[in-house]
Amino acid sequence: MVTRVVLDAPSNLGLRPPAPGTVPGCCKLAGALREQRIVQRLGALEGGVVVPPRYDRGDWQEGDGVFNAAAIARYTRTLADRIEGHVRAGRFPVVLGGDCSIQLGAALALRRIGRYGLVAVDGSADFRHPGNSDRIGAAGGEELALSTGRGQADLTDLEGLRPYLRDEDVRLFGMRDDDEDRAELTELKISHATVGEIRERGPADIARGVVRSLDVPVLDGFWVHLDADVLDPSVMPAVDSPDDGGLFPEELAPLLRTLVRSPRCAGLNVTIYDPDLDPDASAAALLTDLIVDAFAEAGPGED
Repeated sequence: MVTRVVLDAPSNLGLRPPAPGTVPGCCKLAGALREQRIVQRLGALEGGVVVPPRYDRGDWQEGDGVFNAAAIARYTRTLADRIEGHVRAGRFPVVLGGDCSIQLGAALALRRIGRYGLVAVDGSADFRHPGNSDRIGAAGGEELALSTGRGQADLTDLEGLRPYLRDEDVRLFGMRDDDEDRAELTELKISHATVGEIRERGPADIARGVVRSLDVPVLDGFWVHLDADVLDPSVMPAVDSPDDGGLFPEELAPLLRTLVRSPRCAGLNVTIYDPDLDPDASAAALLTDLIVDAFAEAGPGED
C-alpha cells in the first residue's frame, strides 16, 4: 500500500474577504478535518504545516491584477518544495487547504518532476483570466487559468516552468450545467463534465474513463483537486460560493474513490470548506468521511 502523508496548507490568500474587515475562514479547514481524526483514519503519516503569509491586500484595487500575488508566489514555491519531496519519496500527499490557489503548489511541484495531469473535482472551472474577464483578483477562482499559463507572469511562470499544466492534460468534473466557462473550455478542448453529464453516464464509469485517458506514456501520473463546493449546498453549505445543482455524497463517493485508488494518482488536495459556516461540524464530518472512504480497502464488487 502506498504511504499516505497529511500535509496542511491553510492558505486563504486567494479569496476575497467574506465581509469588510474579515478574512476567509477556509484557513481553518485543516484543523476541522483533523478534529475528525482524518490523519488517524487514513493511517497516514504526519506531514506538518506549510504556514502561509499573513492575509493582507494592502491598498489593492480592482484592476491591479491578482491580490496577494507576491505572497501567493512565495507560498506556492514553499508548498511545492514539500509536495515534491513526498512525491519523489513515493508517498501520497493528502493536502488540506486552504482555498483553491493551493493547487498551484501541487502543479508546480509536479511540473518540476515531469509531466502530470490534473483531475479537478470542482463546482466551477476556476478559469477566470485576463482574456475572459475584467475582474481579475482572487486567485482562488483563477488557479486553473494560472496553472495553464494564463495570467500574470509572477504567478504563471514561477521558475520559468510555464505552463505547469497543459490544456490537454486537464480533466474537470462537477461544473454546474449552466456554467458560463463551458463554451471556452470546449473551444480549447479542455475536457470537462458537468453534474448532469456525470449523472447521465454514472460517476464511477466516467471516472474510469478519465483514468484510462490519463494512463498514457507521455504522462507520469495525475493529481486530484477536490473543492468542497462540488457538493450541493443542501449537504455542503459551508463554502464561500454555494451554488445549487451540485453532486450529492452518493455521487461524489464513487467518483473520488475511482480516482484516488488509481496507481497513477500522485496525490490529492482538498479546498474551500469553511468551518466558520459549519457551527455543528456536520459538513466537516461529511467531507472527512468522503475522503477516508475513498481510500478504504475495496469491498466486494468494487474496482
